[in-house]
Amino acid sequence: MTTARRGTVALLAVSCAVAVTPVSAQDAGAPAAVPKNVRIVTASTGGTGPDFIARLVAPRLGEALRTNAIVENRPSSNGVATAAYVAKAPADGSVTMMGNAGTHAINAALYRKLEYDPAADFAPITEVAAVPLALVVHPSVPAKSVGDLVALARKMPGRLNVAIAGAAGELMGNALKLQAKIDMTNIPYKGGSNAAIGVVSGEADMVFTSYVVIAPHVESGRLRVLGVTSAQRMPQLPNVPAIAEQGLPGYEHEQWYALFAPAKTPAALVQAYYREVARIVQATEVNDRLLKTGHRVVAGTPQQLADKVRREIEKTRTIMRESGMQQQ
Repeated sequence: MTTARRGTVALLAVSCAVAVTPVSAQDAGAPAAVPKNVRIVTASTGGTGPDFIARLVAPRLGEALRTNAIVENRPSSNGVATAAYVAKAPADGSVTMMGNAGTHAINAALYRKLEYDPAADFAPITEVAAVPLALVVHPSVPAKSVGDLVALARKMPGRLNVAIAGAAGELMGNALKLQAKIDMTNIPYKGGSNAAIGVVSGEADMVFTSYVVIAPHVESGRLRVLGVTSAQRMPQLPNVPAIAEQGLPGYEHEQWYALFAPAKTPAALVQAYYREVARIVQATEVNDRLLKTGHRVVAGTPQQLADKVRREIEKTRTIMRESGMQQQ
């Protein structure tokens, strides 16, 4: 190597040392380095699900990988513009996204034309956590189980109604109607809290919602829980059977949160982020906080997340097609 060539290599090495930091000890020897600044972008405002998860992860990830990890809120309608922004960001690990079922599954079916491809434009890192929802009814509805509700709906087609807030809630309700072969009417609300209040007040008969949000109303008797949308029972509600246990096998619909990077992000970085985030969310302190807020920790591998995104997109498209939901 010539003297000039050696000097150039040395200068490049110095400049890279300023811009990045080595991955953690367990990634020693990996041919990639963590940027000095890592952003976890969310498509929501502070206090929402993606923001809550991202803020649990960010400082601990920064400490583990000796980097400055921060949360950046970039709210947009259904997260479309936000996901498109991250998809086009540099694939060097400096920008990641705390995506969710909406940004990385529902949008692919909801929009005729989408500014990004949820599967092709991202490198999956890990599904962090999922939130089963509870199916709750107003006490005036004479049903004590999902089986009772289905039987009631068959006796009075179209007369029972479901409070709906957004595409996710509509999909869960439509999936129930399709699988049970019943007819119920959707009533749209602006926001999940408004939908829950609509049921508490008796405007609507039922809603799919976070149990944490409506727990006080259940405890006071103003709402009744019939089932949960996860495949298994929630640890927080061990006596409430899953909808899948009540004559509707295979029914499984959750809100989920997952970390993604732009496509072509180095595999070594993806693996480093995955290992650290999985360790973080399974640690007792973080795990306990997630459980108390109705979440279940997943910490799946990048491949498991990639497979889930594909399944969820196809499942959403099927429900939309068979239920007649309109695309945007």
